[in-house]
Amino acid sequence: MMSSKSRILLACAASMLVLSACNPDDKAKSAAGPAVKEAAAATVNGIAISKNRVDMIVKQGLASGQPDSPELRKGIIDKLAMQTLIAEEAVKKGLDKSAEVLDQIDLTRQSILANAYVQDLLKNSAASEEALKAEYEKIKATISGTEYKARHILVEKEGEAKEIIAKLKKDPASFAKLAMDKSKDTGSKASGGELGWFDLSRMVPEFGAAVSKLDKGAITQEPVKTQYGYHVIQVEDSKPIEAPPFEEVKPQLAQHLQQQSVKKQMDDLKAKAKIEIVEVPVAPAAK
Repeated sequence: MMSSKSRILLACAASMLVLSACNPDDKAKSAAGPAVKEAAAATVNGIAISKNRVDMIVKQGLASGQPDSPELRKGIIDKLAMQTLIAEEAVKKGLDKSAEVLDQIDLTRQSILANAYVQDLLKNSAASEEALKAEYEKIKATISGTEYKARHILVEKEGEAKEIIAKLKKDPASFAKLAMDKSKDTGSKASGGELGWFDLSRMVPEFGAAVSKLDKGAITQEPVKTQYGYHVIQVEDSKPIEAPPFEEVKPQLAQHLQQQSVKKQMDDLKAKAKIEIVEVPVAPAAK
C-alpha cells in the first residue's frame, strides 16, 4: 500500500503541469509537453513526460524524508500521464485561451517565480561565524532567572493534601512512595512525583509562586490549590538559567539570521516599489 507521503508527492505532480502551461503560445506542444527535447520517462500519445520532471518530484520527496522507489516513480508517471491526457483535451476544447484559465496560469507562474526568488535569497543569505556568535551573545545576555528541580503530589481534595503533609513532617523520605500511591498526576506518579528541571513560566502561576518560596529540600506546609487540584510540592534543587552551548543552537541561530536577512531584503524591495491600490474588491453579500 502506498504511504501518505507518497500520495502527497503524487499530488505535487499537479503543479508540474502548470509550469509547462505558463506560455500560452506553446499551442502545438500542449500544456503538458516539455519545451525542449529531454530524456523521456514515458510518452502519452507521442507527448514526452520528461525524466527531469519525474526526478524533480522525487527530489521534493527526498527532502521531506520520502525514499525513492520504483513504486513511487510509477505512481508519479501515472499521475503525470493522466494530467497530460486531460490537458490535451482542455487544449482541444480551447480552454487554454480562456481568460480565467490564463489568469490562473499567470498567477501560478508568478507564485513559482516568487518562491524561486526567495529560495535564491535564502541560499545567498548565510550568516558568517562572527555574526552567529554576536547574535548568540546578544540573546545570551537576555537570559536570566532560576530553574528548579521539584516533585509533587496532586490530589483532588484539600483534606487529602493536608494528611499527606502531616505524614511528610514525620517522614520526609516517604515523598516518592506517597506520590506513587496517592498522586493523580499520571505523568509523574510512577517516578515518585518527579517533574525534572523547569523554569517557573512553564507552570501555572499558583504552582510557580509556591516553588519560588521554597528552599532546597523544603516541602510546602499548606496545600497549593490550582485548577488541577491540590499540590504538595518539594523543591529538590535550583540553579541559575544558563544559555545552551553555542554549537548546540548554532543551526537555529543560522536559520534565524538567514530569515531576518531575507525579510529585510523583501521589506526593502517593497519600500522601493510604487504600489497603488486602485480598488479593494468587496465580497458579495451572503444570500
